[in-house]
Amino acid sequence: SYIAARIAEGASLPAGVSAITIDDGYSDAYEIAFPLLRKYNAPATLFVVTGFVDKACWVWTDKMRFLALKTDAPLLEATVAGRKMEIRLGDRVSRLQAAARANSLIKRLPDEAKDEAIYRIALALDVELPAAPPPEYRPVTWEQAREMDSSGLEVASHTLSHPILTNVTDEQLDRELRDSKARLEEILGHQVDSFCYPNGGHDGRVRRAVERAGYRSAVTTRPGFNDERSDPLTLSRIHTECDLAHFVQSTSGFEQFKNRLRRVRKSPNGERGYVYSESH
Repeated sequence: SYIAARIAEGASLPAGVSAITIDDGYSDAYEIAFPLLRKYNAPATLFVVTGFVDKACWVWTDKMRFLALKTDAPLLEATVAGRKMEIRLGDRVSRLQAAARANSLIKRLPDEAKDEAIYRIALALDVELPAAPPPEYRPVTWEQAREMDSSGLEVASHTLSHPILTNVTDEQLDRELRDSKARLEEILGHQVDSFCYPNGGHDGRVRRAVERAGYRSAVTTRPGFNDERSDPLTLSRIHTECDLAHFVQSTSGFEQFKNRLRRVRKSPNGERGYVYSESH
């Protein structure tokens, strides 16, 4: 929130300033990340799906991973969003790849159709989905969230049920934003100003709804840096789930420089030329 507040004020950021963000609210945020963050006094924000912590829902992407890992079926056959899938299920890696491919199609669907698609795949794979997330996908508890928040790790909103916000109605959009904020403020006992777009999904309509709901900052999944010209409601981040070399390149700016070079285009006279595009 310090970085977002500086940007909102139009103030420049100190050189090299950074913060860590953790999405969803899985138990490993408390069991693994929290002790390390506290040990190194590292600033961080945990964006939680409040319905997930309340055990009222799964993070929906986990359902496909659960199905792919639990089934005895040798093949995943399904039609999702008009696309037919036929993927062999072998070792753990291939099963997780199959789940990722299915999730990439499912996320295009409206919420009701998304749930129906997952249900049909569960039937096809002959696996029963538990109503609440099983232990391997368990969330933090509210007691743990309060402890982290009172110890300096900011706990903030990641919606009520983790839908793709560009796919929901105006009514559901407002409910996801306002109810999650209200739940967090009830539990934590103070105002919650920060938000994270599920799967990074946002557009002008969603951004305006986030602002109306009272949030002062929001993060996307768009890779990049932020400065005083950035929009505090569409902040960029750098993903960490790649190898160390890629992470070092990204945080140093070298990866962004490489991406600019990839935008080389032919000039009108046919010669090579560099055309850089900056986005803030």
